[in-house]
Amino acid sequence: MTAASSLPHVNKWLIAAIIMLPTFLQVMDISVVNVSLPHIQGSLNAGVDEVTWVITSYLVTNAVIIPIAPWLARVFGRKRYLLASVALFTVSSLACGASTSLSMLIFFRIFQGLAGGGLAPLGQAILLETFPQKEHGMANAVFGMGVTVAPVLGPVFGGWITDQWNWPWVFYINLPAGLLAFFLIKGFIHDPTYQRDTRIHIDTWGILFLSVGLGCLQVVLDQGEREDWFASRFIITLAVVAALSLAIFFLVERRTPHPVVDLKPFRNLNFSVANVINFLGYFTLLGSIVLLPLYLQKLMGYTALWAGLVLGPGGITSLVIMPIAGILMIRGINPKWLLGIGLSIQAVSLWMMAAFNLEAGFMYIAWPRVVLGFALGLFFAPVATAAFMHIPKEEIGNASGIFNLLRNLGGSFGIAFCTTLLSQRSQFHQTFLSENITPSNPAFQTHYQEVFQWLQIHKPALANFEGVLAVIYQEVLKQASMLAFNDTFWIMGWLTACLVPTALLLKGPKGDHETGSLH
Repeated sequence: MTAASSLPHVNKWLIAAIIMLPTFLQVMDISVVNVSLPHIQGSLNAGVDEVTWVITSYLVTNAVIIPIAPWLARVFGRKRYLLASVALFTVSSLACGASTSLSMLIFFRIFQGLAGGGLAPLGQAILLETFPQKEHGMANAVFGMGVTVAPVLGPVFGGWITDQWNWPWVFYINLPAGLLAFFLIKGFIHDPTYQRDTRIHIDTWGILFLSVGLGCLQVVLDQGEREDWFASRFIITLAVVAALSLAIFFLVERRTPHPVVDLKPFRNLNFSVANVINFLGYFTLLGSIVLLPLYLQKLMGYTALWAGLVLGPGGITSLVIMPIAGILMIRGINPKWLLGIGLSIQAVSLWMMAAFNLEAGFMYIAWPRVVLGFALGLFFAPVATAAFMHIPKEEIGNASGIFNLLRNLGGSFGIAFCTTLLSQRSQFHQTFLSENITPSNPAFQTHYQEVFQWLQIHKPALANFEGVLAVIYQEVLKQASMLAFNDTFWIMGWLTACLVPTALLLKGPKGDHETGSLH
């Protein structure tokens, strides 16, 4: 018997395919709606700030459920919980598409997030139980192919569906895949023996403080930039509530004999170090991936679909590299070496993006994204394999919830950091450039005459002092934004480079219990 004893008669690759179907849908639904927001806003007569809650509501409920999902699986049985999650996700997708008001859509997005939050951590746990210990690198590569490619394909897929049909179909497309996943799980997924006949204790206070803390934290991260961060009383209040709730949660979990989220895996050195790399790696990775479409659409004039196509080649590269990384780990390559190489390449790709300019062509922009995809292929599977290398099978579900939560939070923190840094650096460069726009500056005088002559030929109505200054001001804004993008990519590259030495702290499969634990 080569697979986990809980699934003795089912082919491991069939299990992988079944698990990845709903997981892929859930992860893709985070980004697939982004490009449809303007259509939703117009259709439901909503404001710009109001419509962003379509995304925020999903992210908040996702964040709350992820660490609790393994406990819920123990309470209800993993198979029952998976079936209920997939069923609720499918039904709420139908309800989202049929929504006739923004409040109705946000309401059903909350249920969609609650349903989808447990799919990723449980899916990863099932894969690690199904594949033998020596093939965990390949199992994590399969899982990584889903959770890393889905956010890349989401905007492309969402843009195409919205253009061809309408925004409700972004949700309706989940129905056939959800139904198929439900019946496949029902037929082929089974509960592991160690989860049967286990007494369940409800950690009421832990659940309460974790839910409040993570919910408030996710709202702060998602809405902070729009609310001008701590200039907003709303953000300050939520930040204080989040900090206090999470602090109390950690105290409660350390004292209760049956915690909803067992923090014991952090005693393992590999798990602790890998989660630091996991958090900070996704901090830089997702932050930079969000910057690319902004640069392409805001400065280069790309449509949402074409911006998505720039991201596409990098997704293909990741798909190719991840199974190769899995094979190398099966053959005995220590995950920390692959991880170190992946982080190094990721840093280089970000420095390449720091050289973007307003004249860059499609391939010049797409190539660093291909390099970043290569790096991602050498990042996800090795860091996950190192994290779970010395975790007992009975604790993998709980550990997977923590690992996936920190991955998501790292991405959320990274996106918030990048968008804030971009805004601040843009203001800095705008102020600096504006100081040089004076009538006594020879360069300004020359450019003024060039713009004036161009307006006389192409837009005579604007060929005056105010018209020329308006054109020059728009150029200043674009140049300031471009310099801000360069700065942000450069900083993210250095943050990634600083992570490379931490990979050396990870122990290999033979460095086992003497050196693999924290005492």
